[in-house]
Amino acid sequence: MLQFSKFQTLAMAALIVLAALFAIPNFLKEETRNGLPGFVPKSTINLGLDLQGGSYLLLGVNTDKVIDDRMAAIMGDLRREMRPDRSANRDRISVENFSYDASEDLITLRIRNEGDVSEALDRVRDVTRGGGLGIGARPYTVSSNGTRIEVTMSSEARRNFALEAVRDSIEVVRRRIDPAGNKEVSIQPQGDDRIVVQVPGDDDPEALKEIINRTGQLSFHRHDPTVDVQDAMAGLLPPGRIYVPYSESEGTGGLVLLEDAEVTGDMVKTASAQIDPDSGGFQINFSFDGRGARRFGEYTRDNIGSIFAIVLDNQIISAPRIQSAITQGQGRITGNFSAIEAAQTSLLIRSGALPAELTTLEQRSVGPDLGADSVRAGAMALIIGFAAVVVYMVLSYGRFGVYADIALLANVVLIAGALSLMGSTLTLPGIAGIVLTIGMAVDANVLIFERVREELRSGKAPVPAAEAGYKKAWSAIRDANFTTFIAALVMFFLGAGPVRGFAITLAVGVVTSVFTSYVLTRAFAGGYLLGKRPKQLAL
Repeated sequence: MLQFSKFQTLAMAALIVLAALFAIPNFLKEETRNGLPGFVPKSTINLGLDLQGGSYLLLGVNTDKVIDDRMAAIMGDLRREMRPDRSANRDRISVENFSYDASEDLITLRIRNEGDVSEALDRVRDVTRGGGLGIGARPYTVSSNGTRIEVTMSSEARRNFALEAVRDSIEVVRRRIDPAGNKEVSIQPQGDDRIVVQVPGDDDPEALKEIINRTGQLSFHRHDPTVDVQDAMAGLLPPGRIYVPYSESEGTGGLVLLEDAEVTGDMVKTASAQIDPDSGGFQINFSFDGRGARRFGEYTRDNIGSIFAIVLDNQIISAPRIQSAITQGQGRITGNFSAIEAAQTSLLIRSGALPAELTTLEQRSVGPDLGADSVRAGAMALIIGFAAVVVYMVLSYGRFGVYADIALLANVVLIAGALSLMGSTLTLPGIAGIVLTIGMAVDANVLIFERVREELRSGKAPVPAAEAGYKKAWSAIRDANFTTFIAALVMFFLGAGPVRGFAITLAVGVVTSVFTSYVLTRAFAGGYLLGKRPKQLAL
């Protein structure tokens, strides 16, 4: 129990030295860190908004456009549903007119042949069924009057879709500015249609706004070569056609496309930036989900030789000509992408499209003055608490208290090294988590030392007493730290912002405190007891 091999001792020492290497850059200036040798880590712990300042944004969510987009999507689905489909044994239903009244959330279809109305109603109901409003609740009401079919959105559905847009916008913004989930970004709803974003340490709020405000709406459109581009630029477009310009990286001009997308960005499952083996530049590789793969495969199979435009945020980022059927559900977007453009575009695609347009209602930078006071206060609390624990342990347990204090210092080094390695952000709640883990580490040592005292009082010699103390205290230490670790995991996965920061430091501290309080102090105690073989132990 008390004996460690040379390999185990060297491994413990190496782990602490490695943690110290990761922790050291936190105490160096940036220019000094940059001058360190290449093998020395340079990542540091980031300070949260409450400690170092940062950017504050108040965003408005255009929920009205969300409703319009929903109804437009329904119209597109209805158009496709009226087309013939051999695989589904479905005939074409001729529709005289599609119209949408935004003020009434009303879609109107006029069926050309009265005999097709019943079949058209069935198809409309299939398209508008569901919506996540609960059992028995329908988001859309379908009615008919002669050859006229009307589809309206219920008020309950409108409220639900608006709230859903705010929630989804929060998640998309979070994935864009904090994809790893460890930067202490705080994103909270405010009212029915506003979002508050706080990003600690951000020194470029304009770049932050650009990343957030890009809708990230990806779609794949059919090219219509029959419409003259000059007429399209002048606004002379037939129904169902749109003129979309090329992105800056693709050059000037644009193409006339069918308004209804063949495949949409919500069907994209993965996206990543990689080097283009053909040009040496960068490309974006993507893959579809099952629905997207099926649509993409069918379209490319039936339209070999045609141009297929890839549109992102109302700009054509690529317009390849289909060479062969693509049925594997994977593809790539090539163009004149730089490394940064490819990475940002793939992040936009991967994080998903914003469900609603966001407008910046308020923007301000939070200065670090208040944060500096918080840092001083937190550091002072940490130093005072640490010093008090050190003195108490030495006075209470003598030599073994010194071992506990050395382990406590190693625990702080390990926590700092782990947080630096993860690039985590430290806030005041995070500091509280560190203080709590220091207390927990001392609790474990107190449990061990008190059990050793009990064994000594029962008449055991120092070595057997120490072995029994460590062995009998282990179950209590294990259970207490295991339950705390579970609580930290729950807070991390269910919490956000500072709650996650507290959870991260608590979870890391639990692991390091178990190692230092149970393993490291046992190594020190074993080295002393097995080396000196004292007949009595002052504890």
